[in-house]
Formats: sequence, C-alpha cells, structure tokens
Amino acid sequence: MQQLSLHLAENLAELDARFGASADYYAKEIMIYHCRGCIVLFDGMASLDSLWELLLDAASRQALQQPCPCTGQEVYEHILHGSASPAESTPVEDLPDLVKRLTAGMAVLLLDGCAKGIAFSVQALKYRSVDEPEGEGNLRGSREGFADLLRVNLSLLRRLVRTDDLVLEVAQADTAAGTEYAICYCRGKADPAMVRQVRQTLAAAKPELLLDSSYFVPWLLPSRARLFTPVSYTQRPAAASAKLCEGRIVVLVNGSPSAMVLPALFCENFECLDDYASTAVFASFLRVLNYASFYLTVFLPGAFVCLAVYLPELIPPQLLYKIEAAEKATPLPLFAEMLLVILLLAPNFMPKDFFLTRFLKAIGNTGIVILLVTVMAAIKVEGKPMLNFKVMVDSGVTWGIVLLLAFVQPLSGAMAKPESGITSFLMMALDPIISGGTPLTFALFLGLAATLLTQVMNNGAVGVALMPVIFSYCSSMKAAPELPLIMVVMGVHLAFLTPAASASAALLHGNEWSDSGSIWKTAPLIILLSWIAIAVVTILLGGVLF
Repeated sequence: MQQLSLHLAENLAELDARFGASADYYAKEIMIYHCRGCIVLFDGMASLDSLWELLLDAASRQALQQPCPCTGQEVYEHILHGSASPAESTPVEDLPDLVKRLTAGMAVLLLDGCAKGIAFSVQALKYRSVDEPEGEGNLRGSREGFADLLRVNLSLLRRLVRTDDLVLEVAQADTAAGTEYAICYCRGKADPAMVRQVRQTLAAAKPELLLDSSYFVPWLLPSRARLFTPVSYTQRPAAASAKLCEGRIVVLVNGSPSAMVLPALFCENFECLDDYASTAVFASFLRVLNYASFYLTVFLPGAFVCLAVYLPELIPPQLLYKIEAAEKATPLPLFAEMLLVILLLAPNFMPKDFFLTRFLKAIGNTGIVILLVTVMAAIKVEGKPMLNFKVMVDSGVTWGIVLLLAFVQPLSGAMAKPESGITSFLMMALDPIISGGTPLTFALFLGLAATLLTQVMNNGAVGVALMPVIFSYCSSMKAAPELPLIMVVMGVHLAFLTPAASASAALLHGNEWSDSGSIWKTAPLIILLSWIAIAVVTILLGGVLF
C-alpha cells in the first residue's frame, strides 16, 4: 500500500500520472496559512462553491495561535482539530484511500510537509429523483422509490427505520470498477450466522462488473438448480424496511434502484403492499383467490388437454361436440392453444428475476404469439409441419378484427396516459356530481360510469383512467378505496356491447355465427342485470369486509 509523501510535488506527480489525462480531474494549488497546499477533486462530483465556503472562508476568519509561516503538519492539526472547518474526522493516509475518497465525490486538501490529507464532504452528485417505481404500484402507503445513489438509498432506509438496531454496512466490491454495496439488517432480528455468511460471501465474490444486486446471486446460490430462487427484489424503501423489521437482509448496490431481499418465500409472490393496508378478511380472501388462480392456471390446461385428447369418454357428449366444432374453426391445435395460454399467463406468476419471465415480458403478448406460431410452423412431424402457416393466414385469421385491435389498443394506451388529459377531464366532470355524496354513492356511480364508458372505449384504458380518480377521492375523503375499485374492475369487464369495448368483444362481433344486431338485442339487458347484481353484492359485503 503506497503511503502519501511528505512532499506535495511527489503526491501531485503521482495523481497526475493516474488522472492527468482525465478531463474531470481538478487540482488547484493554494496558499493556506502561508503553507503550500493543493485541492484535488473530480469536477461534477464535488462542488467547488461548497468547498471554498467551507475551507477558505473558515481559514480566513480564524488565526493560528502560532507565528507564521507554519509547517504543513501544524496547518493539518489546526484545520482538523482546532478550526471550525467541517472536515472528515478520518484523515487520508495512503493513495488507495485518496482515490476512494475522490471517486466518492469528496475533495481532499494535500499540504506540503504533511503525509496526510484532509477530506471534505462536498459531494454534488447528479442523480435521479426519488420517484414512484413503475413496476410496484399501490393505492396506499408511501410513493417513494429507491434512487440510483447508494447514499440516498441508505438515507431512505434510515428515515423509515428510526431505531439503533438498523445496521448499514458499506463495502467495496472486488471489481475493476470498485463499486460500493451495502448490507442492511436489524441487529437482534436478523440471524447473526446468516449475516456473517452473507458478509463473507459478498466479500469473496469477484464479478467482472457490479451493476445490480442480482449480480451477487451466483455466489450466494452457487451451482444449484432452482426454479424459484430464494431471493426477491423491491424498489420501494417501505417494502425493504418492512422486510428488515421481519429479520431479513437487504443488499443495495450503488447505481441500482433495486434492492435484493434474502431470504424470500414463495408465498410472497402472491402478496402486495395493499394487502397490509386492508382488513385481514379481505386480504386473506384476495390471497386465496391468487392461490386458486395460480393452481388453476398450472393444472387446468394440462387436465383439459389430457381429457380432450386421451380420455374423451369422460367428457359429456354435448361438451365434446362443442369442443370438436371449436377445434375445426381454430387454426391452432389443442396443444398449441394450451401452450399459448401458459406462455401468456406465465409472466404473472413466475419470479421477476427469472430469465424466462424477463424474456416473455420483453416481447409482450404479440411476440409470444408470433414466437409460438413460428416454432409450430418450423417443427415437422412425419414430413408435415405442425402448423400450416398459409392455411392459417388464409382461413384462420379474421383480419378485420386484427386491424381493429391494431387501431384500438395503441389508442387506448395513449388515452390512459396522463398527458392525454382524459383523467383530468374525468375528475373535473365528476367533481360536481360526487363532491357531496358518500363513499358508497361514489363507488356505485363510478362503477356505473365505468360500465357505460367501457362500451365505447377499451376497457383497459377506462380502468387506468379511473384509477387516479379513485385515489384522489379516497385520499381527500379518507375513505377505503376497495369499494370503488371493485365496482370499476367489475364494470370494465362488462365490455361487449361494441367491438371497441375489449379484445373479447371484437372477437365476439367478428364471428360468423354472431352479428352485432343480435348482440344489441340482448346485451343491454344482460349488462344492466349484471351491474345490479354486482352492486347488490358490493353493498351487502362492503360494510362487512371494509
């Protein structure tokens, strides 16, 4: 380890050899208390204005109790111990420590005749503001999300967990970039053996680059085939703080807003932040629905294919005839349909860090369909492709519906964005109507509005546009958002009066065995009766659950 020299020129020559070619390297020689010195920093990471205010102003206002000129060691002792300059208490004694302080955004004062440097915390690092994370939405609770700077993220945790049990250990990874990371845990709640093992494992890890906390997973979980990794990720300080209070360990990496939580349980994939802000009965009911949906999604397609292909005698004849007729009108075979459904639903249930989840979310539903069709057309069984692409395109695709969806879906997405003004318009239009009503009246009215609007607008766009209205009203009235949320969600699912209402409605209106005229004869009555039934159930159970 190379120590600092007593001679200022030697220290500056060493720094110039290392950083002289860098445009952001700044070195300014000064005279302080009649002693030669030099301020070194990286421009853009440290604030010169703050430095001059802290150092030079303090030096000009105070006098040494010794005659001048002064030696470098005397000036060092005076600034560090005898002045009001807010310098760091730990001096800089060697070149690696000097480089570490400079790359952290500090400014360092080097003095001639002193083998130690004085560091000043005058960071002026530019970073992304503390915004709400896009991937973890919630109606209640904090809207803050982790930023990209490690120190900012640690301050967010410290502000939420205001106890002396919180421990934030910062270390430097063994990488070419020397990226900092932090191990966060609560003393007395986290398992000491686990903390010690994680600390040793991360210290021994040697990734080429460290851009996210997930880069540590191969060292934390070496050579083990797992479908679900026992780690999870969050971008919300509130969620990370809750895990810390439960005895978990949180790992943060400088430059990444994603925090790794370990250990993680499989059941946590079925939870969300709003569950803890709701009543126990309602939260348990939602979790039961999530579990039931998961198991039905996993097992029901396989069971259906098994019965339809291998055990058709177990299916009632009337249902079997309908299945056979539907299969003749469908360009995809039964197995391909099952696989398509699984691929479309899989990203909602698989872990977020799983490579297949990231791939499927990246290509989207359209990409999944194109991928499956391409694979089926390329695979040949007995010299024939599993899917005849030409036949499918010629006879199995309703191109009118495809063109309609291609127009409606982007339009609905644009309408749902805040920049479109649809949400603000709805809030202004509804304000005179709902301003004097009760939360129950608001829920019923908003559910009716969602049911009517979704008949001429895409149901997804209507739901997204009404969510800010629900949040604003419930926040101002201090009311529970569950009732209007349920009414809106159920209302937008009654979308089949026009082809623009939903993708299912477009397919319904485009089939040869149905027409818009016959749908209009019965659909309004069905929609009205369905909405009344939903309203009655919501009114009866709303008071009990919420």
